[in-house]
Amino acid sequence: MKYRGALLLVLSASILLVPSVVLAWPWSTDMMNQPSLKPQETHNGKIFSFPARSVPTIGVQTKVADREEARDLQNPIAVSAASLKIGKRMFVIYCSACHGLSGKADSPISPKIGAIDLTTEYVQKDLTEGWIFGTITFGSAIMPAYGKPGEGGGSNDLSVEERWHVVNYLRNELAKQSAPAVASK
Repeated sequence: MKYRGALLLVLSASILLVPSVVLAWPWSTDMMNQPSLKPQETHNGKIFSFPARSVPTIGVQTKVADREEARDLQNPIAVSAASLKIGKRMFVIYCSACHGLSGKADSPISPKIGAIDLTTEYVQKDLTEGWIFGTITFGSAIMPAYGKPGEGGGSNDLSVEERWHVVNYLRNELAKQSAPAVASK
């Protein structure tokens, strides 16, 4: 009887010390290896729709190869006080070091790197919002990319939505804030 207890103790200890034995039990299945149906997948000739109460996603085209391909993208984020606030915060964090807080390329390093004035008519009226989004995403000659994770350059910290908020701020608020005050008569 006393050997039986010792044997049981040794056997229990050996099972616990060998994790591969413990992990091989049936309860160790992975969630990704379960039966599932994916939306738009066919089964018996029928396409399944999204399940009830599923989380919707917003479809915004962001898979573009370069700035030129981004030129015709439409901004999916409506201009609102909330969007302008987010855009301003992102602009101050990421853009103002080179373009200045006013956007007029008036930071101490602007002349050294050739940063452009973002309040000019060319930027405000001639460039499309898609082009500006593409420039933020892919960068330009000296400007780093702020939207291509894993491909180097830039901080890569701006999400697609944050980049569109910056476009909203740049096009709808930046020039107004940096315009000289008109003296009242």
